[in-house]
Amino acid sequence: MNKKYDYLIVGAGLYGSIFAYEAAKKGKKCLVIDKRTHKGGNVYCEENKGINIHKYGAHIFHTNDKEIWDYVNQFAEFNNYTNSPVSISKGKLYNLPFNMNTFNQLWGVITPKEAKSIINEQIEKYGVKKPKNLEEQALSLIGKDVYETLIKEYTEKQWGRKATELPAFIIKRLPVRYTYDNNYFKDRYQGIPIGGYNVIIEALLKDIEVKLNVDFFKEREKFEQLATKIVFTGKIDEYFNYEFGELEYRSLRFEHEELEEDNYQGNAVVNYNDLDYKFTRIIEHKHFEFGTQKNTIITREYPENWNREKEAYYPVNDEANSALYKKYKKLSESKNNVIFGGRLAEYKYYDMHQVIAASLKRVKKEFL
Repeated sequence: MNKKYDYLIVGAGLYGSIFAYEAAKKGKKCLVIDKRTHKGGNVYCEENKGINIHKYGAHIFHTNDKEIWDYVNQFAEFNNYTNSPVSISKGKLYNLPFNMNTFNQLWGVITPKEAKSIINEQIEKYGVKKPKNLEEQALSLIGKDVYETLIKEYTEKQWGRKATELPAFIIKRLPVRYTYDNNYFKDRYQGIPIGGYNVIIEALLKDIEVKLNVDFFKEREKFEQLATKIVFTGKIDEYFNYEFGELEYRSLRFEHEELEEDNYQGNAVVNYNDLDYKFTRIIEHKHFEFGTQKNTIITREYPENWNREKEAYYPVNDEANSALYKKYKKLSESKNNVIFGGRLAEYKYYDMHQVIAASLKRVKKEFL
């Protein structure tokens, strides 16, 4: 049977869009479908009064890989935004990542020697040799003050569990700097595409057929007949009809608000550590592109338990879920006509540069 398309790409996010773009360059006919009403997946930006709203949470591009940087710069010009979030705990403001500014705000210390002395003393007092949970791990890496002020409650909100119930490997390491440096990522290349991420997605999909507001699973049989191969970027357990049970995810809820003031919080990202606040952070979008608009738009980000009616944002990579994913991974390897890629299909946390690298790697393998 002759297929209408070479590739059906399920999901118009970064992974699927890049695969479609590269496949089309090889002369392949592609159809991209997405159940949302827009392209771009989680990097989609919604323009409102000149402000590009990161609809699904803050996305700051960063990489040390010059090839990846050069690749994205084909499609958009980037500004020089540097991610320097601040964090509110018990009414006080702290710089992130943990650096000499943070330690000065906590203890009034000025020199790295003073900061190291306090941290090492607390690690000696509260740390353990073989941490069994996230709390023990954090205490063993950074000591009590930083943990209780800037990690504990934020993490418990983010994951919906007590820190003592979370696996230690979630924080294998913590970024600690004994310099006065608030640059969160430290990567050589960093910025926001001018005009938002839609500029990149539109360029990638410019010559590709795209159908939106289409649910693959509602018309699965029809779509599977359309193409020789499928590139699937959704939840791998859903693809296999939850044959071995549900993988666990964390979801998010975003509350957007327009304010009649030009500058609400003075920074693009402000974390709210305390459990008294149900949200984990407030994003003020105009600061990503150094906006000077009269009004501003903020987004409060609320972590939530996932169910099948909600979007899945973060895989919960604990031992039980990792073991379950291995079963789905093994099953996926028997599907010669399906490529599973991206955060949900690979049940793996990816930053944007990692998604791009993974997609390009798969393209290279596909068209050797």
